[in-house]
Amino acid sequence: MDSVRALYGLIGFPLEHSFSKQYFNTLFQQDDLTDHAFELFALQTIDSVRALSRQYPALKGLAVTIPYKEAIMPFLDEITEPARTIGSVNCICINSSDRWIGYNTDLSGFLASIQPILKPHHESALILGTGGVSKTIQWAFRKLGISYETVSRDSGCSGAGLTYASLDVSHMQKSTVIVNATPLGTTPNVHEYPPIPYEALGPQHLLFDVVYNPQRTVFLQKGAAVGATVMNGYTMLIHQAAENWKIWNS
Repeated sequence: MDSVRALYGLIGFPLEHSFSKQYFNTLFQQDDLTDHAFELFALQTIDSVRALSRQYPALKGLAVTIPYKEAIMPFLDEITEPARTIGSVNCICINSSDRWIGYNTDLSGFLASIQPILKPHHESALILGTGGVSKTIQWAFRKLGISYETVSRDSGCSGAGLTYASLDVSHMQKSTVIVNATPLGTTPNVHEYPPIPYEALGPQHLLFDVVYNPQRTVFLQKGAAVGATVMNGYTMLIHQAAENWKIWNS
């Protein structure tokens, strides 16, 4: 990497499903940024993350994905709003003094994706998962005036509301927006899906999956099969990647 003047990357684990490296390196080629590069940093633990700056002196920015959107926060020198309030960081800018500054661009990406497909009857939502992505979506729904409940595997999870076992038809009928904010269904585990009562879904529902690889998860397939509106996380990803690039170049 001796010829690289500006290096960017993605931290998370695992990263086999990520499109970020292809996306940014294609962007660099299109803009003739021959001294820019983007790499994947699959970190099994977050503890040594700051060593990346020493290992790669050209490192200017990082995108953050599951499972580190919350765990990264203690390693940052500064956290901007709304990332601090939300409690989730998915973008880091690294300045010339090796000062790491955290941002949340998932919020704007999610809002830009879901707002065009919301209907007046989409007044209540279920958010599957309680991690960093879930926290961002909760914040988005508060901004949109949509009531919501979170769903997790067990009631002992931090931020848990409902459990999958407690979901019934009445919850599904009330909550016409359902967001999968978990990695369930991500390549290569394409046969996995959240255990919700799919038999209660109908055309009035909107299913949004933050997973984008594969393009249509089992979760979305089950919704589409009964006429629900479905969207994967690709549009959200494109929006937040564009925001990351603006921040890294500001």
